[in-house]
Amino acid sequence: MEKVQVFIVGAGPSGLATAACLSKLSIPYIIAEREDCIMSLWQKYTYDRLKLHIAKEFCELPHMAYPTDSPTYLPKDQFLRYMEDYVKHFNISPKFNTSVESCMYDEVRKCWVVTTHNKVDGPTMYASNFLVVATGENSMGYVPEIVGLQSFPSETIHSSSYKSGNDYVGKSVLVVGCGNSGFEIAHDLAVHGANTSIIIRSPVRRFHYPTSIVFLVSQKNHG
Repeated sequence: MEKVQVFIVGAGPSGLATAACLSKLSIPYIIAEREDCIMSLWQKYTYDRLKLHIAKEFCELPHMAYPTDSPTYLPKDQFLRYMEDYVKHFNISPKFNTSVESCMYDEVRKCWVVTTHNKVDGPTMYASNFLVVATGENSMGYVPEIVGLQSFPSETIHSSSYKSGNDYVGKSVLVVGCGNSGFEIAHDLAVHGANTSIIIRSPVRRFHYPTSIVFLVSQKNHG
């Protein structure tokens, strides 16, 4: 069993920020990431138009500012570039393709026993004094149960699978949900020439989880 001071689960912004802060204090750690890259949610499951919705001065990571010429609201590609530079600056080396199978606190040893698994090393066990779970709250897309959805004759996708309105030019698209993703994707579809509608269950709120958005896409061109 490998001993470590801190075990971090997840190489998104929170996990990487934690790793950087530990590095500044010379505290040893291990950071495990089930995907093959950092920021997997941003890199694999977001749309091209995505930008930060909070001004840059309020969402910098610890100990490293954004470049001075950065816009107030960073677009996706610039934010990912900043995160790549952040990882290099603090020499963060996540264990990629490593899923955490279990975490249990051992009352006898007074430590966390963490079991991981990847295709190369197989199962590995760690004894860690501290455990940081930084897996995010929106890592899994949520599709609500909708009567008739399974028999809908055209395409249905979740917002995490949407990339650009280029594929929907001239088509009729219904966006279900009005969170940040819903509004931005509806705008992107309209800009690309889709006949876009949006349906909202309740009054608009400033913050809403974007994972509950579903798209119903007609295969027929809009006349």
